[in-house]
Amino acid sequence: MGVVTGGALVVDAVTKAFAKSRRTPEVVALDGIDLHVEPGELVCIVGASGCGKSTLLNIVGGLDTATSGEVRIGGDRVVGPGPDRGMVFQGYSLFPWRTVADNVAFGLECAGWDKARSRARIDELLGIMGLTEWADHRPGQLSGGMRQRVAIARALAPEPDVLLLDEPFGALDAQTKRSMQDFLLSVRVRTGATILMVTHDVGEAVYLSNRIYVLASRPGRVAEEITVPFGDLRGPRILRDPRFLDLRDEIEDLLHPSGAAA
Repeated sequence: MGVVTGGALVVDAVTKAFAKSRRTPEVVALDGIDLHVEPGELVCIVGASGCGKSTLLNIVGGLDTATSGEVRIGGDRVVGPGPDRGMVFQGYSLFPWRTVADNVAFGLECAGWDKARSRARIDELLGIMGLTEWADHRPGQLSGGMRQRVAIARALAPEPDVLLLDEPFGALDAQTKRSMQDFLLSVRVRTGATILMVTHDVGEAVYLSNRIYVLASRPGRVAEEITVPFGDLRGPRILRDPRFLDLRDEIEDLLHPSGAAA
């Protein structure tokens, strides 16, 4: 598979405010968010519940709009959903009546790919995802980890510039979650995908990321941008690396400063 080449993702001074009602003042969910993801990077956003992580990802995905600021991909402003972004959610969001292969085909159908090109792309992704023998099964016949592989394959099928992941492994058991983390790293190496991922799991963010944005709450804002000191080839040994442990503790301290209310 060729390396995916797309422009950088840039979030520029994005603010999001919600009006609760006519009688109450607006609530600022995001306040002047700046971040970027370079082609081929995997960047994680971490933060406490309610800091606006998913709201930010929805704005990047074009599913929501910013009150001010803008999102650009390769210099082009995001004004709504588009084929340059693929999204994967915690809840899989697969079509239960479609087979695995037909779920992966969905984005290609929307993009108008011809049958021969689509078939080759589906076969390629099923091979990468280890799903070839499950091509004719339906999602209800698969484990949670396998369903999420299908969801990732479907999002990657139209060759988007950026893959957006919203807590993709949050519903999985610990063993499956670890397996899927390693799987995501291998997919990134094989496809060259550019990935922006939201997670509440600090250890997961350190294990997967090139860089991490730590969001503070009320309103959501970037408290810290952290570079992770590991290369692309990772494995269980990193979990015992003192740098991993120190970085995890540093981020936990940012999220839960000493003396803060529980």
